[in-house]
Amino acid sequence: MFEAVLFDCDGVLVDSEPITNGVLRQMLNEAGWALSQAECMHIFIGKAVRDERARIERETGKPLTEDWMRAFYARRDQRLRAELQTVPGALQAVAAAHRGTSGRIACASGADRPKVVMQIQMAGMHTYFGDRIFSGHDQPRSKPFPDVYLAAAAHLGADPARCLVIEDTATGAQAGIAAGATVWGYCPEGHGRAFDGLTVARVFRHMDELAQALVL
Repeated sequence: MFEAVLFDCDGVLVDSEPITNGVLRQMLNEAGWALSQAECMHIFIGKAVRDERARIERETGKPLTEDWMRAFYARRDQRLRAELQTVPGALQAVAAAHRGTSGRIACASGADRPKVVMQIQMAGMHTYFGDRIFSGHDQPRSKPFPDVYLAAAAHLGADPARCLVIEDTATGAQAGIAAGATVWGYCPEGHGRAFDGLTVARVFRHMDELAQALVL
């Protein structure tokens, strides 16, 4: 059915978004930008922190320095190591995709590569992905641009039009669509409104639905 399956990481394979955004919100509050957790999630989910550099600098009145980013990464990773949980059923879905494509799967994330590698290892998925882990930070443009998905497809020798992308955010879905792939949206809340107006081919609520679909 598909030549390759390309997975996002945060929110698809691991439940990392509340942890990462919790640390980010705390640090932004400390820097002078008072925003709620819901506001922080709305602004930053699916994006790299640096993508919102201008807004951060405007709201805090301070430059977004490399020292601040290093401190954020350190505090974030400490929390992730202590609290990270795998999305229920994600390991089984990855295994099904690996079997169904003879190993032609990849993780294509908008997050920094060290974080993605760490999370995949913690989730017990490194055996399936190996070196097929791609970060938007390493591409000319990150999501919602298609660069990271095009890089993953090229590495696998797969036609992007024959790739399935699994995403949980509008930003990521836009990247997959722009790459020419088929996008399925993971939406555990069940309403799928995150993908309104986007040509997402299928929305599913549980990872076991994905695992079952990939073995048909």
